[in-house]
Amino acid sequence: MEEERIILGIDPGTNIMGYGIISILNKKMKMVQMGVIHLEKLDGHALKLKRIFERTVQLVDEYNPDEVSLEAPFFGKNVQSMLKLGRAQGVAMAAALYRDVPIFEYTPKKIKKSITGNGNASKVQVASMLQSLFDIKSMPKHLDATDGLAAAACHYFQRNDSSSGKSYSSWSSFLKDNPDKLA
Repeated sequence: MEEERIILGIDPGTNIMGYGIISILNKKMKMVQMGVIHLEKLDGHALKLKRIFERTVQLVDEYNPDEVSLEAPFFGKNVQSMLKLGRAQGVAMAAALYRDVPIFEYTPKKIKKSITGNGNASKVQVASMLQSLFDIKSMPKHLDATDGLAAAACHYFQRNDSSSGKSYSSWSSFLKDNPDKLA
């Protein structure tokens, strides 16, 4: 009998931080929770970073993840925005490490590709694939939540794909070889 594994996925943000928690048991993924942490009403970047740290520690304490997967900040034209996102990610990482939980990071393209088969997929396409994969009845108001869930699912797929040594060119070809992965 396989031991249950919990993965917390985080989509760092300075206005809204998304998160998703999945459990893996007998090589089957199940969504445990997803949501967002609203930061837009907090005054000042330092208070936002403090709240990210506190809420990430709370999530780790509540769900006891075995691993945390984070979306890495993307390189954009606005250096200040990128710096703020990097700080948000770093604080979330520090919170997980504070509780001795290993962290992993993936680029947005890697996450999108692992979920949809297309590294340039839109947030809506990622959310739609996750809705099908996890049989989500109603989608959240903010797709940052599904982005956090995508980070967790990406980590699961990456850990399992690398051990099999096989790569897939699309989601459908992956599912043909792994029908048990579809919930």
